[in-house]
Amino acid sequence: MCWDNAGAESFWSTLKTEYYDRHHWATKAEARHGVGAWIEDRYNRRRRHSALGMLSPVAFEEPMHQTAKAA
Repeated sequence: MCWDNAGAESFWSTLKTEYYDRHHWATKAEARHGVGAWIEDRYNRRRRHSALGMLSPVAFEEPMHQTAKAA
């Protein structure tokens, strides 16, 4: 079904419009590092997601990790 890919399509669209299309790199390695850094710093830690109740992915998963550590 077309809805199966909605999350992935949304991610790639965000990556392209918010980061990738705004930068140029001399090498593939620089691009790979830049995109990885953007995902880890901006997308996973600071960008709020409507599907997660306006929390970042890290903030959304934090209570689950705390519960797992306590068990």
